[in-house]
Amino acid sequence: METDRAIKIVPLTLLLLIVVCLSISHAASGQAKAAHFTITENYYKVIPGHQQEFFQLFMKNHYPLLEKGLETGRLVSVKIETPAAYMPEDVRWDYRVTTQSADPSAHNAEQEAALKQQLWPDQETFKREEKQRFDAVLAHWDITVTDLTPVKK
Repeated sequence: METDRAIKIVPLTLLLLIVVCLSISHAASGQAKAAHFTITENYYKVIPGHQQEFFQLFMKNHYPLLEKGLETGRLVSVKIETPAAYMPEDVRWDYRVTTQSADPSAHNAEQEAALKQQLWPDQETFKREEKQRFDAVLAHWDITVTDLTPVKK
């Protein structure tokens, strides 16, 4: 009888060990995947005095697209920043929007156009406001960066 109990416990222990090993393996693969995100930094240099106008239109007419990207999983994270200190004019930027994409090939212009139509049925107003937003921009550049931060083991 003691032997029967030992036989039942060993497979249960073995099963538990397999589950723990698979969990550790899955967590490690998640860390490896995290290192392969596509990170894009979008910089906006705005005409002095138009920063508030630009930001309000950005939040109204562009940020909802970024939120949809987060909801659908196309984007992993979105961060919007502005400098805390003055910068010389030749290197000045007013807003940086950093996104992390899980799969950069998931970006589809047709899907984005359909989403814009869904989010902003009044396309005339949307296009006018987007033009107004970009009329306030002196310079805009996007940089895809590579994260070289070592992954913790």
